[in-house]
Amino acid sequence: MIRTTLETASNISSFTQSNPLTRSLVISKEGSLRAVEKLDSKVQAKPIAIVHEWLSTKAGSEKVTESFINLLQNVEVYSTVDFMSKRDRKAMMGDRVPKTTFIQKLPFARRHFRYYLPIFPFAIRSHKLADHSLILSSSHAFAHGVKSRPGQVHISYSHTPMRYIWDMQELYLESNNINKGPLALASRLLTYLLRKWDARVSRNVDYYISNSGFTAQRIKDFYGRDAHVIYPPVEVEKYEVEDEKENFYVTASRLVCYKKVEMVVEAFNKMPDKKLVVIGDGKRKELIEKIAGPNIKILSHLKFDEFHWYMRKAKAFVFAGKEDFGITLVEAQACGTPVIAFGEGGAAEIVKDGETGLLFKEQTPESLIDSVNEFEITHNGKFSSTAIRKNSERFSLDRFNKEVLAFINSCVSEKSTN
Repeated sequence: MIRTTLETASNISSFTQSNPLTRSLVISKEGSLRAVEKLDSKVQAKPIAIVHEWLSTKAGSEKVTESFINLLQNVEVYSTVDFMSKRDRKAMMGDRVPKTTFIQKLPFARRHFRYYLPIFPFAIRSHKLADHSLILSSSHAFAHGVKSRPGQVHISYSHTPMRYIWDMQELYLESNNINKGPLALASRLLTYLLRKWDARVSRNVDYYISNSGFTAQRIKDFYGRDAHVIYPPVEVEKYEVEDEKENFYVTASRLVCYKKVEMVVEAFNKMPDKKLVVIGDGKRKELIEKIAGPNIKILSHLKFDEFHWYMRKAKAFVFAGKEDFGITLVEAQACGTPVIAFGEGGAAEIVKDGETGLLFKEQTPESLIDSVNEFEITHNGKFSSTAIRKNSERFSLDRFNKEVLAFINSCVSEKSTN
């Protein structure tokens, strides 16, 4: 019932655009929609617990948590650790001080808290959440594993089940050079134990939200649970459409193994007449710089105006990873920039193949090269920047707020009647 009626709600474009805290959707038992002045009183009675994985940098999952905080206001924030800069913390949650776990005070945690991965399950279960009636976790690893008690409602927004213990285990082991020898055996044993823990705690979540249909299927495969899709919020209004493009391609992401930036660089090495700008930083940067040809420029730590310029002016945005969603793809589309992307994962839900970009079928340099050549011969200059921008608006913050409020109210109503 919740899934069907909320899909109906999200398609009503004429619904009020006023402050989402004072207007939301509630689904009646008959499936009709009615406007209410505020969140369900059961939700408002106590502060809402928002549980985030860890706070160190401000990336996609942090933007979702920030949106939850701004939307719901009466919240308390929990995180395993908080090593975020004062500026980013202020921008994300105002004057709130996150409640952390014992990992916060462990030796070397500020720079190397991820080394404590084996004890994160104990840390996340140590949060004291008994005083909250609603728990909203923002999870890409452990956050969905928080303890809840009867009478509480736990809704988990899943950015992804843990990649490094499920379908990308071997890729992570290989990229970190721990796929052979005793360390590999220890890593695989840890992975096995974490899988058991991850699947078990998933049963304690009342309702899952996923950031894409692709992630929803992975939740179904790994946890045996259904998830309602609510795409993450993208600040499309920050970006301006540009019709006059320059003669270069752009890609932007963290430079880590599963983003497949090396594959993009390898493809453009074989197309020396085509310029590529790589924007990002991460563990693979040194390798990417080493293999990049003279037609490839690598940039890091850009200010927004600089990043915006490259996204607007590029003839196309190129992406080869299999992403859970792909916020940068939406940001490119918000600039009226076509996207050439691998056609699996979130890209297949963002890009309208042949209308707002092109999707290539195989995750190989050759397949990307074929797609770039097709773009230049058949599509270059023929995509409508207006249509591309309109496509990006499907992922706006306003849409996210309305769908989240509708889902929270529906879950609380459903659980209270069971």
